[in-house]
Amino acid sequence: MEEVKNHDLFDFMLQISQEMSLEYERIQKRATEDPGTAGDQGEENWAELLRDWLPPTYQVVTKGRIISQDGKTSPQVDVIVLKSFYPKKLLNKKLYLAAGVAAAFECKVTLKAAHITEALENCIAIKSLFTPRKGSPFKDLNTPIIYGLLAHSHSWKGDRSTPVENIANKLIEEDRRLVDHPRKMIDLLCVADLGSWASSQHTLLLKKCFSPDLALKKSGRLLAATTAYIGHTNNFESQVAHFKPVGALIFYLFEKLARENEECRGLADYYQMTNISGAGSGRIREWYSNIFSDETKEKLDRNIMGLERSILSNCEPWSEWSVQIEP
Repeated sequence: MEEVKNHDLFDFMLQISQEMSLEYERIQKRATEDPGTAGDQGEENWAELLRDWLPPTYQVVTKGRIISQDGKTSPQVDVIVLKSFYPKKLLNKKLYLAAGVAAAFECKVTLKAAHITEALENCIAIKSLFTPRKGSPFKDLNTPIIYGLLAHSHSWKGDRSTPVENIANKLIEEDRRLVDHPRKMIDLLCVADLGSWASSQHTLLLKKCFSPDLALKKSGRLLAATTAYIGHTNNFESQVAHFKPVGALIFYLFEKLARENEECRGLADYYQMTNISGAGSGRIREWYSNIFSDETKEKLDRNIMGLERSILSNCEPWSEWSVQIEP
């Protein structure tokens, strides 16, 4: 695909970035004397950004908890994105029904390493409120809610500091330590003046596998999955000139919303074609077939063996049965 050199979207992303930078400077002036208000202002900045860029059918609220169908509640969340059908009567109750929540975010004015650990712990707690889905690779590997961490800036400002590496390493370290299933991954992390990271999950059909013990024996092939946090940052070697971290955030948020809401898919495809996310990369984590439900493994077996009409697609973007088929 030919690279888009000039697009008004790039100007919009630059404008958003400049606004977030100015807000960070303004908030920091009073942060030491009133950190609570500073945090509230930061949350409202991100809530306003989401209101401006998400479809108007989504409603964005601040400060609340999520309640599951069995009455369990989440830690407090800073910004919550509600689905279009959310009951108007309940919009201001500050206890939001899990089935009506599309996304939730923690917000920090200045990101620190401890915030990444805290966000992953809260992400796992919130995603655990949802009953695991079964029946397709996509359902098995994802929950219906998107969870993320948003920050205006970061704490690694020294001359020899390496903020990109610090964030990426901490994210990977805590993922390995805390996340025992791909569906519990944090979905998005954005630092407005530095970079964005997004979770990625892929189902693999391989003739060679990382662990022979976990083969799908009926098919003679071996099934696994890989995950990664794809980082899009200012200092990426082949980064495009128009890159802004908020552009990557908006693209990936739309892409993830579109997996559950078909109405978002046209714009998600459009953002991909304009490449507002820029270039990115991430380190792979390997998973074996025990992460899939028996229902999904059985369907994959039958498709691979030709016992039923195939529903598999090779990296088809919106298919629940999209797989990477490799020799």
